[in-house]
Amino acid sequence: MLRHTFLSRVLYLSVRDCSVVFRRFSERMERAVVRCVPCDPKLTISFTLNGSQKHMLRDQTEELGKVLARISNGIIKSKSKGKRSKISKSSEAAAENLPDPVVRLFFNGDSVSEDSINSEAWLDGAVLHVGENKYRIERNPPSFTTAELPASVLSGFPVCPRLEIEFGHLKDCKFTWYKERSPNAHAQQQEQHPTESTESSELGGSELNTCWLEAGSERVYTPSNLDIGLKLKLKCTPGDGNARYGLTKELVTPEAVEAGPGVCTFDNRHMYTRKVTDATTVRVVSYNILADIYAQTELSKTVLYPYCAPYALGLDYRQSLIKKELSGYNADIVCLQEVDKGVFSDSLCPALDAFGMDGVFRVKEKQHEGLATFYRRSKFRLLGQHDVMLSEALTTDAVHSALLEKVSTNPTLKEKVVHRSTTLQVTVLQSVGDPSKIVYVGNTHLYWHPKGSNVRLIQVAVALQHLKRVTEEHPGTLIFCGDFNSTPSSGLFQLLSQGSVPENHSDWESNGPEELIQMELLSPFQLNSACGEPAYTNYVGGFHGCLDYIFMEPRALQVEQVIPLPSHQEVTTYQALPSVAHPSDHIALVCDLKWK
Repeated sequence: MLRHTFLSRVLYLSVRDCSVVFRRFSERMERAVVRCVPCDPKLTISFTLNGSQKHMLRDQTEELGKVLARISNGIIKSKSKGKRSKISKSSEAAAENLPDPVVRLFFNGDSVSEDSINSEAWLDGAVLHVGENKYRIERNPPSFTTAELPASVLSGFPVCPRLEIEFGHLKDCKFTWYKERSPNAHAQQQEQHPTESTESSELGGSELNTCWLEAGSERVYTPSNLDIGLKLKLKCTPGDGNARYGLTKELVTPEAVEAGPGVCTFDNRHMYTRKVTDATTVRVVSYNILADIYAQTELSKTVLYPYCAPYALGLDYRQSLIKKELSGYNADIVCLQEVDKGVFSDSLCPALDAFGMDGVFRVKEKQHEGLATFYRRSKFRLLGQHDVMLSEALTTDAVHSALLEKVSTNPTLKEKVVHRSTTLQVTVLQSVGDPSKIVYVGNTHLYWHPKGSNVRLIQVAVALQHLKRVTEEHPGTLIFCGDFNSTPSSGLFQLLSQGSVPENHSDWESNGPEELIQMELLSPFQLNSACGEPAYTNYVGGFHGCLDYIFMEPRALQVEQVIPLPSHQEVTTYQALPSVAHPSDHIALVCDLKWK
């Protein structure tokens, strides 16, 4: 009996130990990543062999045997080349007679037929044998298709990586930030070990111990003044929420952390917006962020903003300020104007996504900038978009036929109106907490010319009719934001805030009698300016005035809080805007609107 118990115990331990050994062996097995999707006739096979990264692109319908033969032939050529570099010519023949490496694919312990096509052969969990090396096949694991860090990093400003993921979700990824132990430590490491890549799939532990200190574990990292002069490293692992993780990426900032500008115009404003609002309130931001295509012109540098330090007009610098400003407002809806196409996709989307917001973009026709509307995912879902170019709508949509007929009586004015690329972005949002609440968000940037008040009246008339038709589809409330390029004394402001503008308003002849038409305009909405009539929302060297507004329907919403604008002293510290402490020539409007 004792002998039987002893043998059973030994057998149990042996089975358990074998299981542990097998599991540890499996964990140590290298990974081979296969990407195979129905919409792509090709599949990719990626693995590392003898320190060299292999990346194969093959037809899905190709036979497995051809791929295995290609891998084998590649190894033979590599060995032969290596031999020729080390031995005499008389020994080349011996090198050519090296035995072929065994390359086989197994699944569940059985060899996969070489007649199988690639799409059916490379299954998740299969094992690739390449000589003595074994690779666990991971088919379509979570992976980053884009992974980048910003070129410029400032202390006190959030660093938001640009990440795009396939077969996973950013919310399920793992992030670890590191900073150099000392200035140039990473560069010295690269000089000592030039074969080690700064962007590899695995992070070497020895390098971490000698060069890097762990600094954070969130998706966004905000460096402090202690980090000035040091580079940052991000180690990010893609995940899918089902305990499946792809290959880790590591990214190093191109430059070291630089000193920030100190106090910015929006720092005090953030004291009022430290928390996200509750379900009864909607925080709205409207902001013309100054497109880079305008900020970088010679006219801007020498005439419009000669008082602004040239580096403060640079895209990377201004984007650092803009991302910190917007993230600190903790808004639910953000309407932006003058958004460069690249800024939307490469800078704002990654940054605001990290802070819980999704965005939509509408570019102006024949332009490189446009309108962007962001919304908080936890509070709203996107129902639809009804964007329109106002001049096109005027000339093609029958709903504007009466207005078009009147405008056509003055060919000079009509030509000016129809050649404008001014756009209205309309985003329809539904409350996550109360699906009966629908918000129609209008966002626009009207004609800029100081003498173009007549053009802007026509543009806003088209916008209002378009909004009326869209809002009739489902009961909801309108929030209309933008840079209207109109002061509170304008006919446009009177139309939006009071509901009508008379035919004899002086704005109809804003550019002289040659463009004069006289007509009364009526608004289909009762709207209030949520932020009132600030002294100015645009402050440059030769002008300051209120041009930006957030209009809302008081029947459904009431103003709970208007975030104070920067003080005049803050705005004029560096003479005017933009400046080293403010990224745009406009000032953001921010308010909290409470559901009635």
